[in-house]
Amino acid sequence: MEKVWEFYTDIEHLNLVTPKDVKLKVLDSTGKRFIQGTQFWIQGRILLFPIKWHSIIKSITPYEYIDEMLSGPFKRWVHIHRFHYDVELNQTQVVDEVGFELPCGMLGKLLERLAIYELKKVFKYRKKITVETLENG
Repeated sequence: MEKVWEFYTDIEHLNLVTPKDVKLKVLDSTGKRFIQGTQFWIQGRILLFPIKWHSIIKSITPYEYIDEMLSGPFKRWVHIHRFHYDVELNQTQVVDEVGFELPCGMLGKLLERLAIYELKKVFKYRKKITVETLENG
């Protein structure tokens, strides 16, 4: 549990767990480790479109933190990261809960399913890389 928590609260994890086609790059951060109030700026690609993103760690307690987008491609983005240890499976589970709203009114609503599909791909990749990194590292 601690190993997973340490991994996910280090800003550098973003570079590792994000699919390569997103071309994510951390531009700046107010700290290497996430604490309440940490802000970070990233750039990348979503569906071939370049994006810039500015987020803040709104709250953090042991084994849960919330990041909220301050500016970027979404009208609203809140991402809750929860970490649970499953005794029966003898493994830590990472649970991501994302609330978002796309810009552009009705057009954004029409594109919501595509956004959900893309997010599922990102989180599937994230799980794979997390397991590979922490089990082999």
